[in-house]
Amino acid sequence: MDPFTIASSMVIILLLLIFVRMPIALGMGLVGAVGYSLLASPMALFAYFNTSWVDKFMSYEFAIVPLFILMGHVATRSGISSALFSTSNVWIGHLRGGLAMASVAGCAMFGSISGSSLATASTMARVALPEMRKAGYSGAISAGSLAAGGTLGILIPPSIVLIIYALLTEQNIVKLFLAATIPGILAVIGFFIAIAIYVRLFPNEAPTQPKAPLSVRLKSLGQIWHITLIFVVVLGGIYGGFFTPAEGASVGVVITLLVGFGTRKLNFRGLIDCLIDTAASSAMIFTIVFGADIFNVALALSRMPIEVADFFSGVAIAPIWILIAMIVFYLIMGCVMDSLSLILLTVPVFFPTVMALDFGLMPEQQAMWFGIITLVVVEMGLITPPVGMNLFVISSMAKDIPTSQIFRGATPFIIAEFCRIAILVSFPVLSFWLVDLVAN
Repeated sequence: MDPFTIASSMVIILLLLIFVRMPIALGMGLVGAVGYSLLASPMALFAYFNTSWVDKFMSYEFAIVPLFILMGHVATRSGISSALFSTSNVWIGHLRGGLAMASVAGCAMFGSISGSSLATASTMARVALPEMRKAGYSGAISAGSLAAGGTLGILIPPSIVLIIYALLTEQNIVKLFLAATIPGILAVIGFFIAIAIYVRLFPNEAPTQPKAPLSVRLKSLGQIWHITLIFVVVLGGIYGGFFTPAEGASVGVVITLLVGFGTRKLNFRGLIDCLIDTAASSAMIFTIVFGADIFNVALALSRMPIEVADFFSGVAIAPIWILIAMIVFYLIMGCVMDSLSLILLTVPVFFPTVMALDFGLMPEQQAMWFGIITLVVVEMGLITPPVGMNLFVISSMAKDIPTSQIFRGATPFIIAEFCRIAILVSFPVLSFWLVDLVAN
């Protein structure tokens, strides 16, 4: 059997295992190990196992992942989510649909600390969902806005999935963080517009509430001074070149701990729980990364990614149509796979293909553009029925809201995401303009 056939069989078998609900890490590891043995030898596989754990997970770059995860868990325990929602509500809650917009704004700000979509959705839902329901908001707009707002955690820096993409493609993490800023802002604006249109069509689903006095609004800013401090010091320090992303994550953990203990929202028992949760989350991510590494090394041995890239660079098809085909694939697979697994599975094949195509961009610009588009499309899968993960997170926390209402509430945000994808594909400069501005 030739190497390309073996690689193709590996992909097909892995997809079948995913559809029968085998854990993605186990599936990629098993299929990759068998493929590696066939393409090289069992002894070569054992030699790979002997060194790969150390080579992969003792790298300095991977320290960023557990550090940002720990910062997110500590922030959750420190009551930061309630302060963010409360402040956002005071400023824009009086608008029709304002509570839903406040939820999205709170998710965006919390996502800049947690770096996780599921954590953002679940944490903000605990705070915002009861308030929206008490104010008379329908289950559809309440659940839909929180599920959509939660997706912001995957794109707005620091994003765990964005870090993994940077490591997979050997891109600069700081530049990718900068590249994600404008698309993240576009997402917030798009969600605001979706809410505004929805409540105009269905005004009874989002009652208005009195506007808070200016003094109250100004006073509310005092609740989030520490959050602003974390954001400015961590991301400002990274962007300004004062410290590396790993050092920035370490500083963020320290500041978040000081805030938690200083406000007495965090105690020693809570810190232990944060460390345990971080260890569990990191172990899950690293297990998936290791399984993907075995699978991707086997694909590399088969030369499948290079052959696929060479094929598409030589066919008489406009590069934009190849990119659109990849986007459609991501939209479909994003409904049945989590974002990290999908990135780890596809990027080693898709990235060389995209980089071999001529979009009229510099290689680094093209890599950033593709990375942002990939994350946006994968993030969209989190709110796409029937198996969007964020939808089920909200559903598990809102037992009184039927699943059909949650799906209906997510629809305007899905439309907004399609518009954002179209804008980012049509105007690649939005994905690297800020990088070029800061770099120059």
